[in-house]
Amino acid sequence: MAIDFSFSVKVFSALFAIMNPIANIPVFLSLTEGVSDTGKRKIAAVTFVGTTIGCLISVTAGEAILRVFGVTIADFRLAGGLLVLLIALDMLHGSSSAQHTPRQSELGDNGADQDVAVFPLTMPLLVGPGTIATLIVFGHTATEEGKEVSLALGLAVFLVLLAITLFSAPRIGRVLSPKVTAITKRLMGMILAAIAVEMMTASLSALFKGLAR
Repeated sequence: MAIDFSFSVKVFSALFAIMNPIANIPVFLSLTEGVSDTGKRKIAAVTFVGTTIGCLISVTAGEAILRVFGVTIADFRLAGGLLVLLIALDMLHGSSSAQHTPRQSELGDNGADQDVAVFPLTMPLLVGPGTIATLIVFGHTATEEGKEVSLALGLAVFLVLLAITLFSAPRIGRVLSPKVTAITKRLMGMILAAIAVEMMTASLSALFKGLAR
């Protein structure tokens, strides 16, 4: 089966933009403040495993779950595109997305003493509504167009990069300036906005074609 590298790059770019590992390094460090290096590595490992499982479930079973609720992929692609666009607009304004950032009241007062690896690092920070929506749409596209291998390649490369980022967060954090984080967030916001518009355009094309029939 031939690999569509352009599709793999699109998957990688979308995941990198929406999860934004570079911009989330300060968040990881603040949530693990006071934790030993060994403890940070354990949190990074659990976060990586949880994120990987969440991504795989979204890609493989997401559309089947939608069918249980009677939601078509065209409807979901439009809703997902709108959601991803909202996240992209927040990123372009340099603010944190409300969909991918837990409220302070949800974090509690225990700080790093609680299991931050699952909540909020895995969900909703990395595997939030925008990530799930994007992966379900990509999973459907890959199945329809025979691009499963290309999808797997893009996802695998991103997950490897995510693992490197999580385990190297303390070292990267020492050299990562707020200006670099802000620039990265805005750049990823532009890429994510373009992907969101593409999702909505594809959905509207399918919906209007159905109405015409």
